[in-house]
Amino acid sequence: MSHTPHELAQEFPEAVAQMHDLNASDAHFAKLSDDYHELNRAVHRAETDVEPTSDDNLTNMRKRRLALKDQIAAYLNKS
Repeated sequence: MSHTPHELAQEFPEAVAQMHDLNASDAHFAKLSDDYHELNRAVHRAETDVEPTSDDNLTNMRKRRLALKDQIAAYLNKS
């Protein structure tokens, strides 16, 4: 299995325990986290041509991933 970059544990290494706790206790955070992971893996598959896509679609997926990451960061900062 290949290494998938931009996993949340890599993006927020100082908040791994906090994210684990929030995933278990907060349904909204768990949904954000699940959506991020699903989209991040789709971006990785597209970038590595496992599932090729158009440049426009890849750009849009990256933008959505960044928006989710921003929401997660804001959530972690308020918790």
